[in-house]
Formats: sequence, C-alpha cells, structure tokens
Amino acid sequence: MSSHAQPKDLVYPNDKQFGFASPGKIGMWVFLGTDAMAFAGLLIGYAVMRAEKNWPDPVEALGGVGLSGFMTFLLICSSLSMVFSIDACKGGNREKTIKWLLVTIFGGISFLSLQVYEYAHLIGELKMTLTGFTFKEVFYPHFGSTFYMVTGFHGLHVLSGVLYLTYMLKSAIDGRFDHGNYNQLEIAGLFWHFVDLVWILVFTFIYLL
Repeated sequence: MSSHAQPKDLVYPNDKQFGFASPGKIGMWVFLGTDAMAFAGLLIGYAVMRAEKNWPDPVEALGGVGLSGFMTFLLICSSLSMVFSIDACKGGNREKTIKWLLVTIFGGISFLSLQVYEYAHLIGELKMTLTGFTFKEVFYPHFGSTFYMVTGFHGLHVLSGVLYLTYMLKSAIDGRFDHGNYNQLEIAGLFWHFVDLVWILVFTFIYLL
C-alpha cells in the first residue's frame, strides 16, 4: 500500500448535500457570527454593570412587559411568515412568496413603530434619558443609557432587515425568484431569523431579569 493511501475506513462516501452552501450563505454566516459577538459584548457589558451597580427591577421600572412581550410575539410570527415565503418560493409560487414577504415586512415595521412608541413613553412620561433615570426616588445614572444602547442597536438591525426584505420583495415581483431560484431569499431569511433570535435574548436580559 502506498504511504499516501487512505485506510479503507477513512474513505467517506459522496454526499450530495455536503459542501453545497453558496458563497452568499457562507458570507452571511460569517457576518452573523461577527454580529453575534457584537451583541454578546453589549449584553455581557450590561450584565457586568448590573452586577456591580445599584439597579432597579426592570419589570417595575419599565411599567411591565405587556408591550415588549407583544413586540416579541410580532417578531416570532414574522419569522414564521419568512419560512412560508421561502417555502412558496421553492415551489415556484410567486403570488404566495410575495404575500408572505409582505406579512414579514409588516411585522418588522409594526415592531419598529411600537419601539418608537415605547421610547416616546419612556422619555416623555417616565423621564428616562441617556443621562439618568429616577425610579422610586432613587437615581440610576446608567440604566437609561444601557437600555437605549442595546435595544436601539437591535432596532437598527430590524430596520436594516425591513429594507433588505423590501428589496427581496421587489425582486420577487420582478420574477427573479421564479423557477426555484430561492438562494437569495434564503440568505435574507438567515438575517431575519438572526434578528428575531437576538431579540428574544435582549427581551430576556433587559426586560425580564
């Protein structure tokens, strides 16, 4: 046997599903990996500040979690509609692809609208600003800045996702995804699912714990 020959048990059979990820998907996964580290840094920083400094109960301070819970529900539903859109695209159904993309975009816009409403309420009625927040006659200088930084950073991702999906919607209307050409839509779906998953972490850390 040649010294370069592989042992029989190390020769793997051909697998048609292995190694077929498109460059676009690989690029998106790399981007999402680096983006996940950015969110991890923000959430770890938040955890360290909360552990070292006096901190209010966020559920009480923010007036409950009804609104933020509904925002979470919206994003989860939008992830589901994104899956339906990709499935319709795989089946070559342009009409359903467009319909479910519209539902997904509507979910993202609704989330952003509710976030603007929440910020207006927190700033206008609770006087929670970047420079400080007073709750039960106790001043918390860092609560507002960390809240707005983490949730605002995520909000920018939702806005980017809405714009990204709007471009996908135009592409679907133009027929670019007909005949099962769904790779670009799947890549957009990866980003949208990431944004939704990160919000669940943000909601848990910032609003509940």
